[in-house]
Amino acid sequence: MPEWMDDTSVAFPNLGIYIKNLPDGFEIFGVTIKLYGVFIAIGVVIALTLISRLADTSGQDGDSYYDMAVVTLLCGVIGARLYYVIFEWELYKDAPLSVFNIREGGLAIYGGIIGGVIAIILYCKKKKYNTWQRLDTIFPGVLVGQILGRFGNFTNREVFGGYSNGLFAMRLPVNAVRARDITPELAEHIAEGSNYIQVHPTFLYESFCNLILLTLILVFGKKKAFEGEVLLWYMAGYGMIRFIIEGIRTDRLLIPGTGIAVSQALSLALILSAVILELVFRTKQRKTV
Repeated sequence: MPEWMDDTSVAFPNLGIYIKNLPDGFEIFGVTIKLYGVFIAIGVVIALTLISRLADTSGQDGDSYYDMAVVTLLCGVIGARLYYVIFEWELYKDAPLSVFNIREGGLAIYGGIIGGVIAIILYCKKKKYNTWQRLDTIFPGVLVGQILGRFGNFTNREVFGGYSNGLFAMRLPVNAVRARDITPELAEHIAEGSNYIQVHPTFLYESFCNLILLTLILVFGKKKAFEGEVLLWYMAGYGMIRFIIEGIRTDRLLIPGTGIAVSQALSLALILSAVILELVFRTKQRKTV
């Protein structure tokens, strides 16, 4: 395994994997296409296909979800960007117009979920759909998007954790990552004569855990006790996944004036809300039987 890496290389030394010339994008007719966007686009297509099939299986009109997707995705992107900008305002205050440049990254999944859920609630109210049923149908697709979207973070060389020498430890050239994501701990572990940091591949951890959560939801989704229960499973499951992984990441968004990670606080809120609502709905259901 070379001690001096090309800026476009990525390595997993303890697995014996060295990927040379892994680009973060490609050009078509002079226009640069980021792989981050490609992974998101693929995720959207697969997610919509899954959502449509789940809808048809449950007696809904699967095609109606494609109409709903346009406004939901738009609001999701806006929410993801706003969430990131609000908690990283120092990066944008001197150049406000850069807020609109999402090609350089800066989208937060929790913001996207919040924006998307608001759009779904308003859309269902207008169309007189069962909101809880729709949310149950949509969130397995959300997980698909998250699983694939994290590989976009991989090609962007972002969303990684602190120093690791574990089995899945990942090496990234210093010049390929944002300087603010290199913590003092990571800097201390840059060996003399080398030009890389060795980190936890948190993108991979989260994708794998999300895949497990998606599998469980698809297996047990048909046995849900009430409309909205799948959403609660997602809230509790992803909340736990994100709370743990967020504690490893070096690029955490913090609540202003504190050392508390926004996503960890929100994850705890999701877990608690899911548990409380599950108990409330289950209790109500028993009383009506």
